[in-house]
Amino acid sequence: MFSDIIGQEKVKERLIRSVHDGRIPHAQLFVGPSGVGKLQLAIAYAQYINCTNRGEKDACGVCPSCLKFKTLEHPDLHFVFPIEKKGSRNSVCDDFVADFRSMIREYGYFDLADWQRELGVTKQLLIYANESDEIIRKLNYKSYEGNYKFMIIWLPEKMNVVCANKILKTLEEPAEKTALLLVSEQPDQLLATIRSRTQTIQIPPLASDDIEEALKNKFPTLSDAAVHLYAHTSNGSFLKAKRLVEKDAETETNLQQFIFLMRKAWLVGNKKDYAALQELRNWSETASSDGGRDAQKNFLAYAQHLLRENFIYNFHCAELNYMTLDEQRFSANFSPFVNERNVEQLMEEFALAERHIEQNVNSKIVLFDLVLKVIVLLKM
Repeated sequence: MFSDIIGQEKVKERLIRSVHDGRIPHAQLFVGPSGVGKLQLAIAYAQYINCTNRGEKDACGVCPSCLKFKTLEHPDLHFVFPIEKKGSRNSVCDDFVADFRSMIREYGYFDLADWQRELGVTKQLLIYANESDEIIRKLNYKSYEGNYKFMIIWLPEKMNVVCANKILKTLEEPAEKTALLLVSEQPDQLLATIRSRTQTIQIPPLASDDIEEALKNKFPTLSDAAVHLYAHTSNGSFLKAKRLVEKDAETETNLQQFIFLMRKAWLVGNKKDYAALQELRNWSETASSDGGRDAQKNFLAYAQHLLRENFIYNFHCAELNYMTLDEQRFSANFSPFVNERNVEQLMEEFALAERHIEQNVNSKIVLFDLVLKVIVLLKM
């Protein structure tokens, strides 16, 4: 239902108005960045159209049609989405639709990477040619309940060329009371002929206030300051904001490693604290064995992010900084040591270490070599 969707009030009003005016386009293209509610809007729109007791601003939620939409198992609601091709078999979305419905019900906001993890695959997912025959077949069926039939195509840019060309006829000559709702993040990758035959609806980034409210509802134990920070750094994507909250534990671990590395390196370079050097040697040995190469790469990427943020912190423009509260507390004192003199070299050294880890170079050597270079670069 529209009431379950974060923000997007103007888009909701536009969709609702089209129903009241009896002007429901047969093909619409919902366009916007990841995590702003495109798929949710398409589903709520379909539910509103077929609701038998709709209100002025939302579906009733309790009529037989709405109850079927709640489980996403309405017989006139069909989904198309990128899938894995299994060998030579002609896989279609119906083979995976139970998982896809479950994904929507459980996660709400998700992206292609989440869907790949749900399927347990790493290779590219596509919408294959034989899916177009399924689309045409389903839309040519008579409606089960006498109202609209819906085909929601999630990420239509993943259609291969054969599939995309075959559904053009459906767009040109739609069956009565059918609606194709295409949900895209990269519309420029669609065929121009498909874009020209659909009505585009731009779904903008979410307002920070709307993300804050949604975060408070989902994570009630978060402090107001943390909620504000996550909303600010999300760039209008609830999905990104949610991930920032969920990655907090990993971020905290990386932050503590970064603080340890920088403080000890400064002590060695500026105070000739050789006990600190031994501690750094021990750290390089421990870090090279704990968590594997993925953890090492994640830390090195995180360190580059925090170095960049510390350099920007020196300009005292809060709107340009994207750091957690704990990161800000450390940076208040540390940022002066990341400056025009050394920031480029520091970034280069961490990036080089990350590449070497990626290339399976001995991580103990890579990390200790990095330690020695950081000592020199932080020396006053």
